[in-house]
Amino acid sequence: MSYAQSLLEQGSKFYEAERFAEAATFWQQGISAFKTNGDELRQAIALGNLSLAYQQLGQWSEAETAIAQSLNLLQTAKDTKDSSQILAQVLDIKGRLQLAQSKAEDALDTWRVSLDIYTKIGDERAVLQNRINQAQALQTLGFYRQAEKTLRESTQILQSQPNSPVKIAALHSLGNVVQVTGDLETSRQILQQSLEGASSLQDQEAIADILLSLGNTARVQQDTQTAIKFYQQTINTTTSPTTRIQAQANQLRLLLKTEQLSAFQTLSSEIKTQLKDLPVSRTAISARINFAQSLMQFRKQTAADTPSSLDIAQLLATAIEQAKSLQDKRTQSYALGVLGKVYEQTQQLSDAQNLTQQALLIAQDIDAKDIGYQWQWQLGRLLKTKGDTKGAVAAYTEAVNNLQALRSDLVAVNSAVKFSFREVVEPVYRELVDLLLQSQDNQVSSENLAKASNTIELLQIAELENFFRNNCLNAQILNPKKDPKAAIIYPFILPDRLEVIIELPQQRWLHYSTPVVKKELETTLKQLQENLPKPHTLRQVQSLSQKVYKWLIQPAEAALAESQTPTLVFVLDGWLRNIPMAALYDGKQYLVEKYNIALTPSLQLIEPKSSEKEFKTIAAGLSEASSGFSALPNVKLELEQIRSQVPSSILLNQEFTSKALQNRINSLSFPIVHLATHGQFSSKAEETFIVAWDERIYVKKLNELVRSLEQNRPEAIDLLILSACQTAAGDEQAALGIAGVAFQAGARSTIASLWNLDDESTAVLMSQFYQELGNKNLTKAEVLRHAQLALLQNPKYKRPRFWAPYVLLGNWL
Repeated sequence: MSYAQSLLEQGSKFYEAERFAEAATFWQQGISAFKTNGDELRQAIALGNLSLAYQQLGQWSEAETAIAQSLNLLQTAKDTKDSSQILAQVLDIKGRLQLAQSKAEDALDTWRVSLDIYTKIGDERAVLQNRINQAQALQTLGFYRQAEKTLRESTQILQSQPNSPVKIAALHSLGNVVQVTGDLETSRQILQQSLEGASSLQDQEAIADILLSLGNTARVQQDTQTAIKFYQQTINTTTSPTTRIQAQANQLRLLLKTEQLSAFQTLSSEIKTQLKDLPVSRTAISARINFAQSLMQFRKQTAADTPSSLDIAQLLATAIEQAKSLQDKRTQSYALGVLGKVYEQTQQLSDAQNLTQQALLIAQDIDAKDIGYQWQWQLGRLLKTKGDTKGAVAAYTEAVNNLQALRSDLVAVNSAVKFSFREVVEPVYRELVDLLLQSQDNQVSSENLAKASNTIELLQIAELENFFRNNCLNAQILNPKKDPKAAIIYPFILPDRLEVIIELPQQRWLHYSTPVVKKELETTLKQLQENLPKPHTLRQVQSLSQKVYKWLIQPAEAALAESQTPTLVFVLDGWLRNIPMAALYDGKQYLVEKYNIALTPSLQLIEPKSSEKEFKTIAAGLSEASSGFSALPNVKLELEQIRSQVPSSILLNQEFTSKALQNRINSLSFPIVHLATHGQFSSKAEETFIVAWDERIYVKKLNELVRSLEQNRPEAIDLLILSACQTAAGDEQAALGIAGVAFQAGARSTIASLWNLDDESTAVLMSQFYQELGNKNLTKAEVLRHAQLALLQNPKYKRPRFWAPYVLLGNWL
């Protein structure tokens, strides 16, 4: 082997050990040596590799220069199979650089060029790897279905082939990608298949890596015990100290979560010993930081004195030094920020602020928004503690802006920083709203109220995207023209109070705060939710809903009456979503007797204009028992009444398969889709579904079903009605599933039921609803209200359990 070649290989060894700065040094020397020898092809390879090292170090302009030089050399090279292969590999690296710089479309174009080259020279292994790269770019752009399609095609090609390292790697990557897009069950199955392949080849390291991924998938599924088991198997299988420490650090977090404290302490000691001998690499440093975070959490949870804050700070100081030695700015920023958090916990505020600012500067320097926002949030907390509200608001606002910029890849960010939405995303928005609404004299400026209401909407969109684990809403963000007659109500639950912001017609703001502790509020809402569907609880329901009315609406009664608004649009938070606002009670009347009522997760997701469409319905339903659900005998009557009132295409029982529904929706341009069938809404996409005769249609599949593949109907569904569904019991965010279904179906307006009780009263309500729907002078919110009042005024159905479950989500006009 020539001297130049040995430099190239030496660099590769350092790169694989994640010692990127040393890899770069060797490759630079290799480039000079190949240049001296006049070996342009090898020089081009070394430049491509150098670009990779610079990418890992966050040195973007150097990475760009190296890749440009490599491509220049290849332009003049003779067209041989070798030179083509190298050109394709360098283009692959260029694509990775573009993807890292958030230029996903460019990356995709670059990879398509390299794919053509691989296909031409018949390099099947590279073709498959390239497809996996393309899928990653598609994912970043939010084209999840395309990403998955690309990966499925790759694995289908591989299925017929015997097990090989490439096949196992492709399946492993697919399993990881599917985990990120949130199809966790499928991820597990694919990883399991990849594990079987690796076992048949007796490839110990591949087996260990796949077990680690299986542990991570189980952890996201919140199947903690299984995750712990997988991590334990990884530890027992691997010969790589780095893989072992990753598994141990992840397992440690879960032992803490499940309060297995003695097992936690035993494993802590093991990790501490092993860290000393670990070769320095990005993964090893990340594991060290992960370990320090678990120890911090342990101290917080148990109020224990050991390990001391000093011990934890020492661990992190070592991580900072190691990251510096590798010139790994990303990891350095992360370690500095976490050390800042240690000082935050021990109330050493000046040191904490200093470290946080250092961490933030580095993150901004390499444009790492996914960690930068965490340091802005941390800085905001520190400034708030110091009493600098203005500075705190500015820092929080920057954190939220970064989260917004990250929307497209919050679910697909660097795997070293996996997000738990409820712990590290949601609180940033909540704490900013809390800050914006604080005031000495109870006067909050209209500018702050507008900013707070906008932040609440952004949180709602982020919650929905987290529900789908992708940025499916990107295309739907609008700049809405507001309905001049509606009042928009933003109730927001904070630990010590309920804040309410109301935007009245003519852009007048109203704001008030009710001192009620979150626990009391949630207990009341939970009791109300449990009592509403029961037969003999009218007294309790009225008393509980009057309590909620006093907190939420009473302070605004006079202003609402004076504004003469006919419609209240609620942007609801937390447990409030599971309560029908129509049933709030003032002691004499329900809210629905005074106002039309609608819900929206965010005004930015709806286009408030009235529908001009003709009036036709595709109606499908199940009156017989199916999929383990009981019969709904009155569904047949419900569908017959719809048919008698509007031109309809009906699918009943055996006719109502998911395929038949898809065909109807794609072939008939009917603006209303009415599904009278069991279903469940949950805060988890994998537990949100509607029942067809042949299967459960889960929310993620709904998009494929109702939006025709040709996209020949840009305005898919004007109104989606789900008349026999219910929210999952005991799930505070269950009603999130209604918004999930509405947006997957692309429906402008959705009417759904929060509980399913009585299909006889449903048939009566729907009959009334369709009678009035054709009246162009009425908004959808008015039509639903009239139908609810028809039941309320009928002695047989006057209790809220009959008329209250129906909510209108989305466009209310």
